Amino acid sequence: MDDQRLLTAHDGALPQNIARIVDEFRAGFAAVDRIPEPAVSIFGSARVREGSAPYDVARTVGRQFAERGWAVITGGGPGVMEAANRGAKEGGGLSVGFNIKLPHEQFENTYLDISHEFEHFYARKVCFVKPAEGFVIFPGGFGTLDELFEALTLIQTGKVLNFPVILFDTDYWAEMLAWIKGELLADGMISEDDLQLLHATDDPDEVVDQVVHCYEARCAEVPAAPRKADAQ
Repeated sequence: MDDQRLLTAHDGALPQNIARIVDEFRAGFAAVDRIPEPAVSIFGSARVREGSAPYDVARTVGRQFAERGWAVITGGGPGVMEAANRGAKEGGGLSVGFNIKLPHEQFENTYLDISHEFEHFYARKVCFVKPAEGFVIFPGGFGTLDELFEALTLIQTGKVLNFPVILFDTDYWAEMLAWIKGELLADGMISEDDLQLLHATDDPDEVVDQVVHCYEARCAEVPAAPRKADAQ
């Protein structure tokens, strides 16, 4: 894999590898520049199927964002990603997919207006954050958790402006949230304020309202503000 080659490269190969990464960021930012404001990034498992609760709700949420004039960004694959992109198309909005080349070849869903494929996860994750005014996290596995904690870290450390991070399905996330409070907070690894970075709900309407209201409030405070997500 390309990441593996990069990590094991000798000094002589590094300039070429670095140039490839620069080119990947440049192409990714060009794709981001095609996305109008505002936009939301939606994450979740590629393994859920049509007709399941996560799929149906992600489709509803994608449609509701689109109906309110928002672009919907996902990882471009199946499952929750497909559902959110599908909902965005059904709602008349812009549907964006940032896919990734994987050994098992994650396929691209068929509901995309803008599609871009990445070689590296780190370039892809920057492009999830850069145009987004909120993250919505549906049940998922390691990849979903990676995207969740990447966003939380960027917000906590001030690398991006604070934006809503909404967890859908309170039962799914309950044990993780209990661990965060009972271990991380109790041991002083995070502060009380850090707990406010996460909000869990079972209401699709609340998901959309929280993200939209936060964006509208920020725009009211600074009408001419540039895009939020210029990751530093």
